[in-house]
Amino acid sequence: MGNTVAREDFEWVYTDQPHADRRKEILAKHPEIKALMKPDYNLIWVVVLMVLAQLTAFYLVKDLDWKWVVFWAYVFGSCISHSMTLAIHEISHNSAFGNSKAMWNRWFGIFANLPLGLPYSISFKRYHMDHHRYLGGDGIDVDIPTNFEGWFFCTRFRKFIWIVLQPFFYAIRPLCINPKPITRLEVINLLAQLSFDVVIYYLWGVKSTFYMLAGSVLGLGLHPISGHFIAEHYMFLKGHETYSYYGPLNLLTFNVGYHNEHHDFPNIPGKSLPLVKKIAAEYYDNLPQYNSWIKVLYDFVMDDTISPYSRMKRHLKGEVKQD
Repeated sequence: MGNTVAREDFEWVYTDQPHADRRKEILAKHPEIKALMKPDYNLIWVVVLMVLAQLTAFYLVKDLDWKWVVFWAYVFGSCISHSMTLAIHEISHNSAFGNSKAMWNRWFGIFANLPLGLPYSISFKRYHMDHHRYLGGDGIDVDIPTNFEGWFFCTRFRKFIWIVLQPFFYAIRPLCINPKPITRLEVINLLAQLSFDVVIYYLWGVKSTFYMLAGSVLGLGLHPISGHFIAEHYMFLKGHETYSYYGPLNLLTFNVGYHNEHHDFPNIPGKSLPLVKKIAAEYYDNLPQYNSWIKVLYDFVMDDTISPYSRMKRHLKGEVKQD
């Protein structure tokens, strides 16, 4: 089922991540970018509309044949669900209400989480901040696969299965790499989510509940949008740690494809990242980039030199502060 890939370990590097230095350079040359560091209040209304759209879908599928429930879960529900995880990503950076109202963002993230069916928002925020501060940090950045993933998913068929099971690995990886004590907000996130799920089941039954959960699992697994998981940091070119995608699916994903720009300026909302690229074009135009997430998924499976091991990893120096 395909040849075993050549790589047998991560790409260990002994340099700091490039984003902090590039941010300083860009701001020195283009200080007008600082004006983009403000909340995106339109995000609030987009998220509300997405929640309402999923609630409408829950109602509409309740009496459909099972084949149509599965069909719509993949064709529509998965897109909304994956898009909502990226709205939660925006909210984790306080893009909805701004840094001065951090708790408003946390509560709003719990609200945005509801149509996903599984508690996600608060835990994601805690681990995602580590990903930005300590990109590739051994034992800290849970975006890096485990050694087991790199060792086992080393053939074309196994890499395909790994892509299908991405939601599973993203859920359990933090518990393996960097478990953290459960916080009060995570308990609230869990209880709010369970209460919502029970209400949906009580009102509209098992088909609506299945549609909600299946949409989230399918949307984060073998799905065109899921190409961003691999496109962002997997090392298709040696020495390049972060990659941007400039294709049309950015319209559904709050411009998460502008990933070099996002890591350079994590406090700029996704809607303004294309403007960052335009202003500082000399820094971004010549970096490796993608125009198709589907091709990224295909190349990841078919290229025998690429695997979950194809990530830069670094030993962290000095004091490590985590959320």
